[in-house]
Parts: sequence; C-alpha cells; structure tokens
Amino acid sequence: MTFTYTWANAEKTQLQRDDGWFIPAVDDNAMYAEFLNSGATAADYVVPPAPPEPTLDEKLASIGLSLDDLKEALK
Repeated sequence: MTFTYTWANAEKTQLQRDDGWFIPAVDDNAMYAEFLNSGATAADYVVPPAPPEPTLDEKLASIGLSLDDLKEALK
C-alpha cells in the first residue's frame, strides 16, 4: 500500500501518514524505517492558522457571565 506523508511539526521529528497515524522520526521505529525504505517524501509542515479572537460574549461566557450580567454589575 502506498501512503502520503506530511511532516507533523517544524522540527521534522514526527510524520503524519494519510491514514491518520503519527510516526516518530526515530531510527528504531519500524514505521519510520518503512517510510525511509519506500523512497517516499514528506510534504512540508504547514503552520495551522491562529484561531479567531473570541467575541466579548464568548469571553464572558468562559467565566460564567453574560453581557446582561456585566451590565448589571456595572450599575
């Protein structure tokens, strides 16, 4: 079976295989040896985008408040 590989981190210490397996890039790992012996190459690591900034409502909800609670507290 042929797999597609992507580096899972910028340090290139772990591969991700297209079937979901994460493979440590260490000499005594059989799956890493399989990758090396297959002649396959790994796609470069891509930094995931930063999550969006939470809204005010989300920030308040994370501490158990609502906007109405905040307004009431500031009266």
